[in-house]
Amino acid sequence: MAKKLSPEQHEGLLHTLRARFEKNMNRHTGLEWADVQAKLVANPEKLWSLHEMEITSGEPDVVGHDNQTGEYIFYDCSAESPKGRRSICYDREALDSRKEHKPKNNAVEMANAMGIELLTEEQYRELQKLGNFDMKSSSWVVTPASIRKLGGALFCDRRYDTVFVYHNGAESYYGARGFRGSLRV
Repeated sequence: MAKKLSPEQHEGLLHTLRARFEKNMNRHTGLEWADVQAKLVANPEKLWSLHEMEITSGEPDVVGHDNQTGEYIFYDCSAESPKGRRSICYDREALDSRKEHKPKNNAVEMANAMGIELLTEEQYRELQKLGNFDMKSSSWVVTPASIRKLGGALFCDRRYDTVFVYHNGAESYYGARGFRGSLRV
């Protein structure tokens, strides 16, 4: 699969990202769209990843800037876990362990194919400081190797005005559980 956008997709995505950026200035106080756009135009492979985030209903937006590297940080900012990434188990090992009723995919491989990273628990909690996310859904997050080795995986959501981290068998999947990603540009 070519990881390049058509000129129409390129322009459409920049327009969408700019509109979202301007509508949600609380997520990136002090940052300027022109600077973000210049980085995006200079990194077409990152723009392709943002397009993948967008077409799976992630609604990516800038949530920070790394002053040391100069990179802008994007997270999926959809109100609920992205619809195009739900009903999936945690990783390939979990997917392969299911004998029947297998989900179509897994979070780790989907993120890799999109060129993004799953949010860590810490990143998920940072996202929740910017708004109320996953009030009805939940999202897989990076799971420590010690937990994964024992067959588990972690996911988070927001209920009762509190961010929770839970565990489940990594092979489990639910219609309301997907994953959120991050991308540095």
